[in-house]
Amino acid sequence: MSKLRGLRLESHKTRPLEQPSCVAPPPRVAVLALDQGSGDESEPLVEAGQAVRVGTTVAYRGESAADLHSPVSGVVRAIELRPTVRGLGRCVVIDSDGRDEHEPALAPLDWQSLDGAALLEHIAAGGVAGLGGAAYPTAGKLALARSAGVELLVLNGAECEPWICCDDALMRERAAEVVLGAQVMLAACGARRCTIAIEVDKPEATAAIESALATAGDARLEVTVLPALFPLGAEGPLVTAVTSREVPHDGLPPQVGVVCQNVGTAAAVARLVQHGLPVVSRIVTVTGSGVGRPANVEARIGTPVAELIEACGGYRGTDRRLVAGGSLTGRIFESDGAPTTKGLNCVLVATPEDLPARGPQMPCIRCGDCATVCPAGLLPQQLHVAAQADDAASLGRFGLDACIECGCCDYVCPSVIPLTARFREARERLNTREIERRRSLESKLRFDKHQRRLAEQAEAERRAFDDARRRARSADPGAD
Repeated sequence: MSKLRGLRLESHKTRPLEQPSCVAPPPRVAVLALDQGSGDESEPLVEAGQAVRVGTTVAYRGESAADLHSPVSGVVRAIELRPTVRGLGRCVVIDSDGRDEHEPALAPLDWQSLDGAALLEHIAAGGVAGLGGAAYPTAGKLALARSAGVELLVLNGAECEPWICCDDALMRERAAEVVLGAQVMLAACGARRCTIAIEVDKPEATAAIESALATAGDARLEVTVLPALFPLGAEGPLVTAVTSREVPHDGLPPQVGVVCQNVGTAAAVARLVQHGLPVVSRIVTVTGSGVGRPANVEARIGTPVAELIEACGGYRGTDRRLVAGGSLTGRIFESDGAPTTKGLNCVLVATPEDLPARGPQMPCIRCGDCATVCPAGLLPQQLHVAAQADDAASLGRFGLDACIECGCCDYVCPSVIPLTARFREARERLNTREIERRRSLESKLRFDKHQRRLAEQAEAERRAFDDARRRARSADPGAD
């Protein structure tokens, strides 16, 4: 625990947890972003005018995107650009017919009779992705863990960021699903044991999970209670907190024998094996002073944010901002027509009270507070100097690639320097240069290869000419 760094923050989670989760009505028009939050798009399998049911596969997995399924029955209106929480993106737009008819092939799985490879394929086909926010395909992570021979599955129930409490609500209300999902994922990835990591400020969730574990009677599963420290829910800090092992900044948890999954993801796996239901819904925290009744809402994927806010009593006041995620790592977005995605865990309708305006930026005073709280053990003040100078060598030396962009340094900086934004911009510049360097190298290699082909062709033609001359002289010795 001595290695843990971060912030102890006011949680802002009381109001949404005062009542059980509610269920939002199915959307009248479902807007399915092909990028569900992983940064990669799935490939559409449907076209305008095609009829679909709940559970119909409408897009096939990409390199880091999971399968995507219709959350309603109806007809595909279009595949077009729509506003999303990440900006404009391609979306499958489905007009609901209100009948909510399910695909007839959806059925429970006898998962205990399946081997790991078969389970992984079912999880992939069910569109299960990381519901903690990253939306990376679950089957891919479990397959990597299986090939690496990991020993420990860590279910992330830490949920350390202020305002977000959908995982807390899930664990309180559906603890048995979390435990079943853990058992299925153990079988899929081959790990020997699982720990469900929950922060100490979630006693109700901890009690519910412990009760479900007692009912399951599976000695491979346990609970680990962690301090309430941001950003302990991030994968690297979480692995360190649970195991005292450090994930290399350029590596992944399987390199130290661990695979991490979110508790919401585990519940989605449980619903897949119990009911055959792919991921067509998730719980979203809708909160902030700008919404009437903050709550945790189970919403179909593709439900516009405006309908979630309507289900929570509508807007309050006029001076507000929409944030996808929490107050530290969330992303501000403009349109409440943006759809719910697998990666959307929270909609923060923030007023100036919730997110006060930052003061004017001042020069760094070298206080060192940013280094004290950095969970990656970096020196943000040195990184800032290197970023301002656009010094790639120094950025590498001071560990820019190890920054997890958690925002802790911003939060404590007395000079109000937007450190995380500067680091993100520097990383983007370096990535752009690396892409350009690779393209330049590939272009040079193509040019060199073309030149070699031309030289080989010229040499072959010269030899053919010489051979023809020799044959002509042999046939006519008197010829010149």
